[in-house]
Amino acid sequence: MLICFGLGYSAEHFIEIFGQKFDRIVGTVRAADRAAALNAHPSGRLKALIFDGTATTMELQSAIAEADAALVSVPPDDNGDPVLRACGDALAHAQRLRAVVYLSTIGVYGDRGGAWVDEATPPQPGAARSRERLAAEQAWIDFGARHNIAVAILRLAGIYGPGQNALVQIASRKARRIVKPGQVFNRIHVGDIAQAIDAAFTRRASGIFNVADDAPTPPADPIVFAAQLMGVAPPPEIPFEQTAPTMSPMALSFWQECRRVKNDKLKRELGISLRYPTYREGLRALFEER
Repeated sequence: MLICFGLGYSAEHFIEIFGQKFDRIVGTVRAADRAAALNAHPSGRLKALIFDGTATTMELQSAIAEADAALVSVPPDDNGDPVLRACGDALAHAQRLRAVVYLSTIGVYGDRGGAWVDEATPPQPGAARSRERLAAEQAWIDFGARHNIAVAILRLAGIYGPGQNALVQIASRKARRIVKPGQVFNRIHVGDIAQAIDAAFTRRASGIFNVADDAPTPPADPIVFAAQLMGVAPPPEIPFEQTAPTMSPMALSFWQECRRVKNDKLKRELGISLRYPTYREGLRALFEER
C-alpha cells in the first residue's frame, strides 16, 4: 500500500504511470469537493482523504498504519513540516512502513552565480520558502534515521509536463520571453520525476538526489522552441529589468537565483536514464501528444 501526502501534479502523474505496482493507494487533499471527485473515479483504485495539515482523522491514521511506502509532497510552513507535525507519531508506529520519498526543490542551493552544484554542495537557501524546505528535508532524514526507514529526498528542478509547459503558454498567449543575460534554469519533465520516485521506492533509497535535466539553459529557450514546433512566431523579447517590477516576490526571488544542477548521482545510484534529457525532447513529445 502507498500513502501520498498531497495529491499534487507530480504525485498524480506518479500514480498514473506507476500506480499499478501497488495494491492500494491512499492520498490526501485539502478540499472535500476534490476528495469527492477523486473518490468517484470509476477505477476505484485511489482513496482520497482530507488532510488540512493540522490534524489527522481516524481514517487517515488507519491508512498510515497499513502503509508500506509514503510519498510526501506537502510543502512546509514556518512551523515546520505539516506531515511530521500532525502524523509523525502515527508514521513512527507504522510497522509496515519501509520507504519514504520526500519531494523537495533545488532552490535549497540558493544563488550560485551560475556555478554547478551537486548533492555534496552545502545548501545556501536565500528565500524563506527554501529555508523551510531545507529544514523539512533534515526533519525527514532524522525521522528515517530514528526509525530505520529509508528516506529519499528528491530535489526537483522546474517542473513541466502535460498541461503545464511552454506549448500551453504559447497557445494561451500567456508566454513571456524574458531575457536576463547569464540566467539559466534546470527543468524536469514530470514523467522523469515519476520514474525517479519509482526507482527510490524500488531500491529503498536513502539520501539526497537532484532530479534535474542534463542541460540548464536560458529561460526563454523553451518558449522559442515551443513556438517553432507550433509554427508561430515567438513572443517578443522582454528585458528582465522591464518586467521585474511587475513580478510577485516569489517570482522575483526565483529569477534572482542562478545555478547549474548536476544529476550524476540520480543516474548512478538510482539507475535513471532520463526519457527527456532536455526541454527539446520533452516539448517535442508533448507536441506530438497534442
